Amino acid sequence: MRTSVALAAAAASVLAVPALADYPERPIQIIVPYSAGGGTDLSVRLLADSLTRQLEGARVVVRNQPGGGGSVGTSAAIHARPDGYTLGTGAQGPLALLPHLGGTDYQLEDVNFIALFGRNLQVLVACANAPFQDFDAFMAHAKDNAVQVGNSGAGGANHISAEAFAKAADVKIESVPYPGSADARTACIGGHIDAMVASPAEALSASGAGQMTPLFVMEDERIDVFPDTPTAAEKGIDFTWSSWKGIIAPEGLPEEVKATLQEAIAAAVEDQEFRTAMEELGEFVVFEDAEAYEARAVADSEVARQTIEDLGLLGMNN
Repeated sequence: MRTSVALAAAAASVLAVPALADYPERPIQIIVPYSAGGGTDLSVRLLADSLTRQLEGARVVVRNQPGGGGSVGTSAAIHARPDGYTLGTGAQGPLALLPHLGGTDYQLEDVNFIALFGRNLQVLVACANAPFQDFDAFMAHAKDNAVQVGNSGAGGANHISAEAFAKAADVKIESVPYPGSADARTACIGGHIDAMVASPAEALSASGAGQMTPLFVMEDERIDVFPDTPTAAEKGIDFTWSSWKGIIAPEGLPEEVKATLQEAIAAAVEDQEFRTAMEELGEFVVFEDAEAYEARAVADSEVARQTIEDLGLLGMNN
């Protein structure tokens, strides 16, 4: 990753180009496709504050437009006027998953990716009274038994990730949907299911209390929160997964405006005030430019499509 000095310099150089002196002239709004107060909303508000500090003379504000599992606000952003004053939150669910379930008026190819700024890491944990307490025991059990894995809703990110892992690892799972992550967590702690996909923050607090045991993290490398917990990759299974969020815009956005926004986000992500606040939320801060962001979305979309098709859910909302 580039250094904060280099990022700040790059942002400053772009913003200083005379041809861009008229952008931005007025407030920029970022549509969050979920209700206020959730993790995505809070993180985008932190980014908006940081962007306001980077884009001199412009205030960046958040507009919540929930509905349709995130598709309503995402659609509004994709179909907005391409002038750089209405942007969107490009989250994994609405972009890489929902179009395959059907019912959206957009597809992934309609998205203009600007930059990714954060990811939510995922950990598979053993629940109370599960017949396994580490990765190897889990794999041995799941080869011959359908492990009940809780999730926060059918077709959601942690449902898809669990099913996709099971396919990659050639093990058996039985997905158990709940109305939300809190309900799945309660069932896990109560020993009503064998395992669940959790965030590191959820897993840390529960494992410290002896209520959950982390089995593996869905990353390329081990994470600081669980240095003794392996990755699936190091165990020979080609699988990684995380939920992510970035900034998107409508197609037709002028390239110079897109460059200005991308460099401003790069600088905003390196802002220490932003990073500290994000870490306090349990968010993993990372910058990816438009090309890397789009490549991540396309790869996840293909995994999701295959998994959703295997589950018989393809186009279920059409």
